Amino acid sequence: MPKNPEMNIIITGASSGIGFEAALEFSLQKQNKIVAIARTADKLRKLLEIARSINPECTLLPVEFDIVNDDYAALLPFLKERLGNIDILINNAGSLINKPFLETTEADLGEMLQSNVIAHFRMIQNVLPLMGSGSHIVNIGSMGGFQGSVKFPGLSAYSASKAALHTLTECLAFELAETGIKVNCLALGSAQTEMLEAAFPGYQSPVMAFEMGKYIADFAKTGHKFFNGKILPVAVTTP
Repeated sequence: MPKNPEMNIIITGASSGIGFEAALEFSLQKQNKIVAIARTADKLRKLLEIARSINPECTLLPVEFDIVNDDYAALLPFLKERLGNIDILINNAGSLINKPFLETTEADLGEMLQSNVIAHFRMIQNVLPLMGSGSHIVNIGSMGGFQGSVKFPGLSAYSASKAALHTLTECLAFELAETGIKVNCLALGSAQTEMLEAAFPGYQSPVMAFEMGKYIADFAKTGHKFFNGKILPVAVTTP
């Protein structure tokens, strides 16, 4: 059996849902180094506790950091020291506002753009110097922002922000083509998470968070061999 390569991985939004599950999936391989970024220290501690219970040899580094408001100048020395080069960046963090359009304020739209596009823009700009040919940036989009998909009331600001992330993915893939760094976006349908409950109260997804987390981890490891600049719909139901 070929030895799995050592990989250095950053996951944002790692304290719950699919980010949490993707971090656990990566931690199964002891040679991986995973920086798990989130705003909530307690949830990150729980992630580390579970990861170590599954694989005591894992290298999972929890980092309490707000990708919207905190200073990247404080984060970068840590990344350089603990990881050096970065093979995978998964931009999974995000937030959701569910309001009728006429009740949605410009501040709400601004918050969605900050959380779901601008924060990832910042993260990519700061991390790119640590990435080289063969590395992979995976943006986590949404079927809500996928052109031609069924749309739902209350999610105009959220879906518009995800559509912007999709287009940013396409632009970056083209611009970074000569570097050998690949950029793709997974436009997720429903998975059973807190965010899904906020968008569709009472709805039960046929896809569990751990299943989607495993899929994202697997795609981050191998998807760039087959795709670049693609917005890939990952959905079996509507929503």
